[in-house]
Amino acid sequence: MSISPEIRQRAEALIAAERARFAERNPVSRRMAEEAGRHFPGGVPLHWMLDWETPFPLFVREAKGSTVTDADGHAYADFCLGDTGAMFGHSPAPVARAIAEQAQHGLTAMLPSDLTAKVGSLLAAHFGLPFWQVTATASDANRAVVRWARAITGRQKVLVFDGCYHGQVEDAFVKLEGGRTKMKPSLLGQVHDIAQTSVAAPFNDLDAVEKLLADGDIALVLTEPALTNTAMVLPKPGFIEGLLAAARKHGTLVCLDETHTISTGPGGYTRAHDLHPDFFVLGKPVAGGLPTAVFGFTANVEAEMRRVLDTKTPGYSGIGTTLSGNMLALAAMRACLEEVMTPAAYEHMTRLAKRLAEGLRAEVAKAGLEWTVTQIGARAELVFSPRLLENGAEAAAAIDHTVERAIHLFLLNRNVLVTPFHNMTLVAPSTTEADVDGLVARFGEALAVLCGEAEI
Repeated sequence: MSISPEIRQRAEALIAAERARFAERNPVSRRMAEEAGRHFPGGVPLHWMLDWETPFPLFVREAKGSTVTDADGHAYADFCLGDTGAMFGHSPAPVARAIAEQAQHGLTAMLPSDLTAKVGSLLAAHFGLPFWQVTATASDANRAVVRWARAITGRQKVLVFDGCYHGQVEDAFVKLEGGRTKMKPSLLGQVHDIAQTSVAAPFNDLDAVEKLLADGDIALVLTEPALTNTAMVLPKPGFIEGLLAAARKHGTLVCLDETHTISTGPGGYTRAHDLHPDFFVLGKPVAGGLPTAVFGFTANVEAEMRRVLDTKTPGYSGIGTTLSGNMLALAAMRACLEEVMTPAAYEHMTRLAKRLAEGLRAEVAKAGLEWTVTQIGARAELVFSPRLLENGAEAAAAIDHTVERAIHLFLLNRNVLVTPFHNMTLVAPSTTEADVDGLVARFGEALAVLCGEAEI
């Protein structure tokens, strides 16, 4: 066990102290929460915004670059960055200009704009697949890919990895339990047992994947290149390559969901490792934080799509929504791909993420703790494990929400934001060395309290 009972006990005391500190320093946010609560449950427009575990939500007055300023006037160094949605900083200037300009010429018309060809060329150049479609969210993109894969292959089942995250896609809400696929009990309002048409496999286990694919009934493998919405699990060398080869052998399509691993580089993990999936999904930051996502696919898949469309029964396919691919989204995406997601930006982001990871490791070592820090490009994460994790089961075992919450609240009250869901940090093009060094210093102070070397 990487968390001792003594550390957990101090974490509980620290949480109580930091919640009281938060309430005292944020009276305007408290008032706003009460006002908003008359019509929004919990005072928030999305219930996830309550996951920060503060006594009431922190209300934002402004977010620019890597700084968030709250309603009480506190300025925070932001390492959450909208849980990747603002990975390139809040309101990047080129995207803000593009949005303002396009807003004068139409937002949505359910028709392509004069930017369509340009954006298609940029997507192909960045990510290597020749054909693309635009959706409103990565959930929509993943859901569309699942439908296309089933229609193309004539198979029903989807393979995902235990511990994965693919947004709202119902097919991904399964887990391994006792070696069997079970539907996650946390899923609300689900009528049919997803485990009948989805199978879960342990990440980094090619033998297990090969056995499941050999049955010949799996239409699609939907996976992140690394598990990122849990304690982060990196792929073993050759795992993703082996997965692609095994899927091709058994006639199964593969989608790499890079919504989080786009932190790797300008072309994501896919281009950095010269991978060739059938589908590629990217949401969240692709339009600078505007609700937009894309999925790309090969020429072979495009030909199969045309075959399916030519032979299907007339009527709505279940793929696409009215606002998908709107003019505003295309304008923002053009600006982000062309002017924001640059090699120079990634060089800065990755260099500072490395500085951050090294700093966090140094503080962990100084505290005598057996924890690790993983990094994938601009993304770094503290993991409560003495070694790198190999699969979702190990990731789940490594999570300690009490200690996480204590660290997060301690940082928040000292003007540093990290993601509320786990110990993930992101570095933006606007992040500075001072921001990184400040986070490392505050993290060291939190560990000193948790280890009994400083008073709460």
